[in-house]
Amino acid sequence: MNWNRVEANAPAVSKPTAPLAGVWRTLRSYVLWSHERGSVQYDVMVTLILLFVFFSPKLINFKDKPVDHNPHPTGVVVLPDGQGGLIYQVEGSAVAGEDEDTRRGELLAIIEPISGEVTITKVETVRDPSGRVAHYKVWVERK
Repeated sequence: MNWNRVEANAPAVSKPTAPLAGVWRTLRSYVLWSHERGSVQYDVMVTLILLFVFFSPKLINFKDKPVDHNPHPTGVVVLPDGQGGLIYQVEGSAVAGEDEDTRRGELLAIIEPISGEVTITKVETVRDPSGRVAHYKVWVERK
């Protein structure tokens, strides 16, 4: 045999393609969803999708939890005033100010995260039968 000369009758060495081609064909059929409904392959695909849907939130952190943002853990009730405005009813225990200006500032600090930038037009103090402050009714006007 002469190694310097190329023989034309030498058989070509080929790679075994049958197993790899079968794997690619199967993967392609799953990706293109080309199986009939009710077949084993269809059931396998649906099972894999359901497993992903139900178990991926436990395995993958999607960071989709709601943000705990409660600037004032006080009870604030928003009521319509009948004239297109709103009345904010704030618990009396949320405000500790003694004079009128301090109370207005504390009420504004509680109301503004809920309503945005507003000015207080009227404050009414509602007391319980024992004389303690039950809540404040606050009328506001948007700026």
